Amino acid sequence: MLIISHEPLFSYIESKSGLELTMSEKELVAAVFMTKHLRKRQYLLQEGDICKYMSFIIKGAGRVFAVNDRGQEHIFRFAVENWWLGDFESYNFSTPSIYNIEMLEDSDVLMITKDHLDELRKNVNAVDIMIREIDKKGAVATQRRIHSSISLNAEERYSNLLHTYPNFLERFPQVMIASYLGITAETLSRIRKNLLKK
Repeated sequence: MLIISHEPLFSYIESKSGLELTMSEKELVAAVFMTKHLRKRQYLLQEGDICKYMSFIIKGAGRVFAVNDRGQEHIFRFAVENWWLGDFESYNFSTPSIYNIEMLEDSDVLMITKDHLDELRKNVNAVDIMIREIDKKGAVATQRRIHSSISLNAEERYSNLLHTYPNFLERFPQVMIASYLGITAETLSRIRKNLLKK
């Protein structure tokens, strides 16, 4: 039987909150996070479903994407170890998701419902502080992503990704990186060749 450790989550909560969890607080956290192993290409969420769990990645990687009327995929975000994966709007408001969430590698995740998370925030101060920190940083990341998509050209967007998340380029296929950047795979290939010449 696969055992998924909660230790990376405890470390994450402590680093984000600046507080050390007591043993009883760790027990409260562990009690409400469900462990799950997902295979590569397995869906965590499908469009039209309500996102009932927010998932913390212990091992592996995933992507959040939407498919337009022409069948083209648009990747909204990637997530790797020590990142959260879910549809925040659907999770918080119980609305049908407009996204699909697919694992890109065999993955181990810890999952929590909205009710359990709300209860945990009341009982564990470090979790409440962590969520507020995530919300702040998430708002900044979203703002930067919008700025990048409307203000930067394709090469600037790629360079930005290269400096911010270099590991993405090693872990994810070029066609997915292109989708994330909002460009074609051909454009991305040309940009990479041009940068190698410089």
